[in-house]
Amino acid sequence: MNNHPGTTNAQAAPMCLREIRSFFVGGAIRSLHGLPVEQRRFAQNGPARDVDPNGDHVCGQMYVQAYLQANPTRRVPLLLWHGGGMTGANWETTPDGRPGWLSFFLRAGFDVYVSDAVERGRASWARWPDIYTEPPLHRSLNEGWDMFRVGPREGYASSASERRAHAGQQFPVEAFDSFAAQWVPRWADHEAMTLAAYDALLQQVGPCIVLGHSQGGGFALEAVRRRPRQVAAVIAVEPSGAPQTPHSQDMTPLPPHLYVWGDHIAEHPIWQRYRANVDAHAVALKAAGTRADVCDLPGEGLRGNSHFPMTDRNSDLVAARVLHWLDAIAPPTTQS
Repeated sequence: MNNHPGTTNAQAAPMCLREIRSFFVGGAIRSLHGLPVEQRRFAQNGPARDVDPNGDHVCGQMYVQAYLQANPTRRVPLLLWHGGGMTGANWETTPDGRPGWLSFFLRAGFDVYVSDAVERGRASWARWPDIYTEPPLHRSLNEGWDMFRVGPREGYASSASERRAHAGQQFPVEAFDSFAAQWVPRWADHEAMTLAAYDALLQQVGPCIVLGHSQGGGFALEAVRRRPRQVAAVIAVEPSGAPQTPHSQDMTPLPPHLYVWGDHIAEHPIWQRYRANVDAHAVALKAAGTRADVCDLPGEGLRGNSHFPMTDRNSDLVAARVLHWLDAIAPPTTQS
């Protein structure tokens, strides 16, 4: 198999996994009654048949895929939590075809768990308005171009050749449409249901390290506050929210925190507010005695990163910065 042009010899070395498995956590049974029976056709060229939606339905579950090393060199696994309107695909391969952070952290010796959160991807979603009370939200490419800080909103165009990105942009803008193909529906009012599934995941897998991005970063910061005994460290990559308190739910000391921020935030009013909220959380944690480190990528010389540093052209450099921090928190058991 040919290596990607950006692949190093170390990256090209074979991985040795003992198992790849998947499972579901969380969820509950909801019963529906009194709904009409429909006549629908499902099979190509097949006849229509009755479809009765009445009865029991599972909802609120999370899908998790585990990549387990034959000889892990880290004492605890790493959990990768994606952001809003996304799935675990964010971590697998970059939009322009390079190995993603899943491969990077496997090669660093971790067992890695990649999840599709409640309502996303292989976790599936439930009927609305019978179970989900609101319709799904669908992100446009126009919104993504702006909110992901690939370029200014007025710089988006339907024609890829006419788009204008931020100067020095690290996101592979030629692959933006391929990236948009992996976006999925999202709901704005499912925090409690999603947190319940993350709680169940930490209870099942922990102790572990949690690395969450965007909405997943906000969930990670809240989940570790709820279950600090299950988390050895938390990395929040551009989290869009943070808890209002610097203490855990049961006053157990919180583990070390790392916050990672990309570029162009000063040019985006919404992200300025998001970051101010999270920065206040980091300051409060430090004041309460918790280790809370901030990695400002442009301040450290890594300029041009979008909201998705795991997809940017310098994704391995950003991952290496995270790994350097982790090496001090949870060092490898042996040198690989």
